[in-house]
Amino acid sequence: MSASDANDTSRHWIPVALPDLPPPAGAYSPGVRTANNSPLLFVSGQTPRDPATGTIVGRTVEEQARVTLANLERILRAGGASLRDVVSVTVYLADENDWGTFDQVYRTVFSPPFPTRAVVGAQLRGILVEISAIAAVQAPTS
Repeated sequence: MSASDANDTSRHWIPVALPDLPPPAGAYSPGVRTANNSPLLFVSGQTPRDPATGTIVGRTVEEQARVTLANLERILRAGGASLRDVVSVTVYLADENDWGTFDQVYRTVFSPPFPTRAVVGAQLRGILVEISAIAAVQAPTS
């Protein structure tokens, strides 16, 4: 992709970022909202990194899940959504045996009716949990 492609205004989506935080280390947007007031917001996999320093926070799946969910919420807000707008979640756990502990933390931020969810065991390069999501965002009223 050339520099002109990165500034292409004909795309059907708009990147969502937090201007007061450092950019992602990889080639991805923290969030993407479909253009033209479409109701979808896609959030990239969030991890238990401190938003200001980039360091991993927490040693247990419970601690890391709390930080990861807070980071997810931060990107949702930047894209005009909230946790209540989330319709689908994908969770990556370094240890599938942490599912029960993760589920307990998850239930502290999501309530019925719950979004759809998939939980996958994954090699996460030194972290215990990563979460991506899709939210249905209300179109702005005129």
